[in-house]
This record gives sequence, C-alpha cells and structure tokens, in this order.
Amino acid sequence: MELKKNKQNNEMENEAEERKSMENEVKSEMADDSDNEERVEIETSKEDEYLDGWKRCQADFENYKKRQEESRKDLLRYSTESVVMQVIPVLDNFQSAMVHIPDDQSKSAWVIGIMHIQKQLETVLKENGVDEIEVKVGDNFDTKFHEAVHTKECTTCEEGKKFENKISEIVLKGYRIGERVIRPARVVVE
Repeated sequence: MELKKNKQNNEMENEAEERKSMENEVKSEMADDSDNEERVEIETSKEDEYLDGWKRCQADFENYKKRQEESRKDLLRYSTESVVMQVIPVLDNFQSAMVHIPDDQSKSAWVIGIMHIQKQLETVLKENGVDEIEVKVGDNFDTKFHEAVHTKECTTCEEGKKFENKISEIVLKGYRIGERVIRPARVVVE
C-alpha cells in the first residue's frame, strides 16, 4: 500500500510539475506573444516609415522633373530672346534702308532682293514666337508697350493742355515673345 501511496504521490507530483511546466510554457508563450506583438508593431512602424520616405522621395523626384522642364523651357526662351535681340537691330536697319531708297530705284532687282531678305528675317522671328507690337499714330501712349523717345507739345489740344498722351510718330517698332515685351516700340508723344 505504501507503494501505492508513493506511486500516487509521485504521480501527483509529476502532474503538479507538468501543470507548472505547462503554466510556465503558457506564460512564456504569452510573453513571447507580447514580444511578438511589440516586434510586429515595431516592424509595421518601420514599414510605414519606409513607405512614407519612399512616397516623399517620389514626390521630390516628380517636383525635380517639373523644375528641370521649367528650367529647360526658360533656357530655351532666354536663348531665343538673346538671338532675337541681336537680329532685331539688323531688321531695323533693313526697314530704315527701305525708307531711303530713291523712287527711280525702288523696282530694281537688288532692292527687291533686299526686301526678300527683310521678309525672311521677319518670318524667322515670327516662327520663333516673336510678334510685332501693333502701334498706330493716334494711339494712346502705354508704358507697357511704348517708350517715349521725344515729346512734343500738342498743337491740336484744348487750351490749357500741353500734352494729350497720343502717339504722333513711330521711330522704331516694338517686339514681344508671348506676353513678354522684349523691346517696346519707340515713339514720339504729344
């Protein structure tokens, strides 16, 4: 009987040890689960951080591409403007020469050839986005598009008025690229 009691005691002790062992395993697993949860949270936060960094990098790259495209357009626009500013005085000289051609030579072949060269220059400018600023005698003077090179007292103005701010003569044509004036029309104002 004593053997039976010892055996039962041993079995009870073994069962108690097994329970303790199982409880420890459960506690260990629970601790591991909480550690795993913390690790998962840490990993998830790192993933979110990396994803946000990647998205920010993508947006920065898109902005960079847009800035580069704008820079390229500006460079092209300003290089065009630089060449145009060198060609316009040549065109002005052609226009001045045409005004001083004697009447008896206006139909000669060399004059017609020079007129064709002038027309070609005007076409090149137009193809590169350069437009002439439209100005007529009698238009109101506008500082955005006109530059006064001389002023005259108004001869047709009412008594007491010296100036009417009207254009009385066009000295040189003005030009613009799009909305940007590259050279205002030079005019005489009265």
